[in-house]
Amino acid sequence: MNPCDPLYYDFFSVDEALLARVFAELMGRGADFGDLYFEQTLRSSISMEDGIICSASRGVSRGVGLRAVVGDQTGYAYSEDIDQDSMLQAARTAASIARGGGAVAPQGFARREHGDLYRIASEWEDVEVGAKLPLLAHADKTCRALDSAISKVSVSWSDSDKRILVVTSCGQAQADRQPMGQISVSVSAEKNGEVQSGQASLSLRQEIGFYTEERIEDVCRKATDSAMILFEASAPPAGEMPVVLTAGASGILLHEAIGHGMEADFNRKGTSIFSTKINQKVASDCVTVVDSALHPHERGAINFDDEGHPTERTALIENGVMRTYLHDGLSARHYGLASTGSGRRQSFRHMPMPRMRCTYMENGPHTAQEIIASVKRGIVAETFTNGQVAIGAGDFTFYIKNGWLIEDGKLTAPIKDVNIIGNGPEALSRITMVADDLKIDTSGWTCGKEGQSVPVSQGLPTTLVSSLTVGGLDE
Repeated sequence: MNPCDPLYYDFFSVDEALLARVFAELMGRGADFGDLYFEQTLRSSISMEDGIICSASRGVSRGVGLRAVVGDQTGYAYSEDIDQDSMLQAARTAASIARGGGAVAPQGFARREHGDLYRIASEWEDVEVGAKLPLLAHADKTCRALDSAISKVSVSWSDSDKRILVVTSCGQAQADRQPMGQISVSVSAEKNGEVQSGQASLSLRQEIGFYTEERIEDVCRKATDSAMILFEASAPPAGEMPVVLTAGASGILLHEAIGHGMEADFNRKGTSIFSTKINQKVASDCVTVVDSALHPHERGAINFDDEGHPTERTALIENGVMRTYLHDGLSARHYGLASTGSGRRQSFRHMPMPRMRCTYMENGPHTAQEIIASVKRGIVAETFTNGQVAIGAGDFTFYIKNGWLIEDGKLTAPIKDVNIIGNGPEALSRITMVADDLKIDTSGWTCGKEGQSVPVSQGLPTTLVSSLTVGGLDE
């Protein structure tokens, strides 16, 4: 009896004898560690423009990635053909980095148990396109009914059904099936010759039954509201001022300007400003920053990472003190620590590296109302687009699409055409109030790093940064 789920051994047409032969080749030149990453991903997408289906696609990618590790060096190869000859040839290519010594290739493989964070009743592989079309049509109809100024509606749908099998030279094997669905709505509105746009998405590791008409209507309202408020908005005064980050989507600032700098590969290479900050005070006591894979059905949820390591809740900053980095197996061995379960890859064609999963700040002692009332003159940042970040130094520029002006502790007017400019570590040290309203945003975030993209989640409670540079109108 197979020690690993027979669905995946059989699905990828492998058995223990074949795996042992491949590992003998992969480890034969003296690698310290090796792994095989089998993957098949079935993807489907549909696009609708103004009520008309303009594109639809369905495709599959299937293959295996083979990795041999010697110290801090990695040999990697992949094959789109999962057969003995192709895998042995790829194993020889990956193994060419190693010379002498090394670990012994495994002869047997034990199944490692893991969590079950995103079980669904109906797999995307089994859902016909005809079941998805009414969802797009309902989104189009809803947006047009919300406001007569809506002149254009675009709706896109995507889903994927990903199966993976990770087998390691330590003799461990794990299998997983990872679903994902997403609906995105974009609208354009026109008033008196002026055109404004809005967008909203909903994406989780869920089944089709989760995407109800009520949830789709909520996405449509968010997209429409973000466009319509811009007709009333204007650019705020420019200068240094307090910035209130709203709960939820503002987590993009935490992810980009701070989270990337806490990935261990940047710190191992000394390129991150956080590389000398372990156990140092980097923020106020009210700041605890977490990266976790354990939130059920979130985009960033994973039962185990792409190296087969158990996943966890990782406290990066605890009560203002930086505690650890996000580690994959390579960086964990370098630092003499256990992996945080953060080794992720885009596909079998890519090597794993430390990546975020679901990154957020935990609740603080204040309320959102208290934070707004504490600001005499500043802005609220609600939704963001087009950010740029220098990961090493943490310098950032983000464009605020929707926000509000704060005057004498009250929201007085919507704002637009705003850039905020700052430095991630400095902004972190300037957080003075954190509310108790943490929200994990479900807008379908995808993180890019070194040419690889992976699904992530992010969130934030309402947070006050005492001072950032706001680029609006010069007074």
